[in-house]
Amino acid sequence: MQTKFKNFFVAIIFSVIFIFNSVVQAAGEIPELWAESAILIEATTGRVIFEKNADAVLPPASMTKMMTCILGIEYLQPTDQITISASAAATEFSELNLQAGNILSAKDLLQGTMLVSDNGGAVAIAQAVAGNIPRFAEMMNEKAKEIGCLNTNFENPHGLTSQNHFSTARDMAKIAAYCMKSFEFRNYVGTNIGNVHVTQPERTFDALNTNKLLETYEGCTGIKTGFTYAAGGCLAASAKRGDIELIAIVMRSADMETRFSDAEKLLDYGFENVESVKKIEVGDIKQIVFVRGGKSGAVHVEAKENFNFPLLKDEDEKLLTVSYDLPKFTDAEILRGNVIGEAVLNYDGKPVASIPLSATENIAKGFSFSSFLVKLSESFKPAAQNFLLRFVA
Repeated sequence: MQTKFKNFFVAIIFSVIFIFNSVVQAAGEIPELWAESAILIEATTGRVIFEKNADAVLPPASMTKMMTCILGIEYLQPTDQITISASAAATEFSELNLQAGNILSAKDLLQGTMLVSDNGGAVAIAQAVAGNIPRFAEMMNEKAKEIGCLNTNFENPHGLTSQNHFSTARDMAKIAAYCMKSFEFRNYVGTNIGNVHVTQPERTFDALNTNKLLETYEGCTGIKTGFTYAAGGCLAASAKRGDIELIAIVMRSADMETRFSDAEKLLDYGFENVESVKKIEVGDIKQIVFVRGGKSGAVHVEAKENFNFPLLKDEDEKLLTVSYDLPKFTDAEILRGNVIGEAVLNYDGKPVASIPLSATENIAKGFSFSSFLVKLSESFKPAAQNFLLRFVA
């Protein structure tokens, strides 16, 4: 189980990784919100388009279940059979009406929990993954730190009010963006009506998603509602139009309805002010790294996918440039797909994003004349070194 976790996290780390030096507020009419705290980001890069008190520490209510769900996806197999405990069945505000002793697959439990925001289902997921709530909360907090959250602490898997259970809009956006990289997660939260099957005693029923934007907002892809009297109206909402996907986080909106109108305003603002610029395409990058001790003296690198960057309407595409953060030399053995460095996207000379570059081929350990020249070149001064390496490339 631990290996599965590590492998998944490494895969995410080697997906698109981005660095932003400052928050950018788009041009245009600023949305007026009921929410005490909110943020709007571009989903792929995490670029902040708009924020309002985004670092205010507040209860996240059932947006907490985003973290519960992704840990369930990472640690459980979809076909795992989960038995509902008495404590899970007794949890308040459990809309699935699961009873102690009921058995259902992890897939059905995860989807049903996310669709209707079932608190008992969240407890059952936590128990299946970690055995108990305190240990699961530790795992939630460990994952939050890995994702980059700075002001988040979870005490339970469902988001019911607890004194030391808190987060921020900024951290919730990071969690949402991380979760939406998972195909399974996207499928759960993007489904309006889902079919939930309980295997013992056997019954099947439809579960309606609490996120009504899936029906009312063009391009909505998710994600999760939340409400308690302490938290107010909360919502993580995502939508995609064309090449642009946005994530809006609303915290402590006035009520269960204004959380939706607030999110709509944020998403509208983003789609009105952001355009997607294709800056790096697969096959465009022609960079090499020299290899010591290999059957070849050089390895080519590539981007695994096209990279679109979100520009605001008052920004100039001509100010976007690409540079490379690659070692000059590396050692064999190299496997195709190994990440070796990154392409750095700069705006007006400042780094704003990066994308990993990986080896296009396998380079086994061994001897070759070209790798011998690579090793020999390291003893020369730069001019002579570069001359010698011309015969390798």
